Amino acid sequence: MTIRIAPSLLSADFAKLAEEIATVEAAADVLHLDVMDGHFVPNLTIGPAIVKALRPHSKLTFDCHLMISEPQRYIESFLEAGAEMISIHVETEPHLQRALQLIRSGGAKAGVAVNPGTAIESLSAAIDFCDFVLVMSVNPGFGGQKFIEPSVARIRHISQMIRERGLSVDIEVDGGIDAKTAPAVAAAGASILVAGSAVFGQKDRAAAIEAIRTAVGVVQA
Repeated sequence: MTIRIAPSLLSADFAKLAEEIATVEAAADVLHLDVMDGHFVPNLTIGPAIVKALRPHSKLTFDCHLMISEPQRYIESFLEAGAEMISIHVETEPHLQRALQLIRSGGAKAGVAVNPGTAIESLSAAIDFCDFVLVMSVNPGFGGQKFIEPSVARIRHISQMIRERGLSVDIEVDGGIDAKTAPAVAAAGASILVAGSAVFGQKDRAAAIEAIRTAVGVVQA
């Protein structure tokens, strides 16, 4: 299984985002952009205008995690801004299949995100319509939180669900990921590892990314 590392821009210096992206450009596989509305989660971050402004500054895959209420209203805006992966929370969207199809029809990979307190069974009706599942291993809203250990079992459960249905769906994990926690989530079935402070909180960002790769036994091609 190929492991992809996705630094989270939430932990970067917002006063110089383009420069911050440049520090991870060569080492990372994906750039994770956390979109928060101050309603679904207790924080405000970025919107499609920022995504659009940053798009010319990177060749990395832009992974927009929509931690917002009524995400379907904004999907088109993020697609136009250059998002190539878009995840929406199962807790926020009563018409998940429709929203996921909208993302896919716009040419992006569609994902469903689940919070630590949300039952895995809530994915059952939507997993056939998505390209990846984003497992939150902290409660969303702020960076730098401690990894919630039961997340490993949740990843394993989702991985089993994917195998049983014969699907080609990636598992992404976000929250408290570093060189210490990465091996367990990768072994459980996660293939996209989002790392915020473990990357942007370090002086040498490329070395921090490689430390996570080394921890899970992956060498960048």
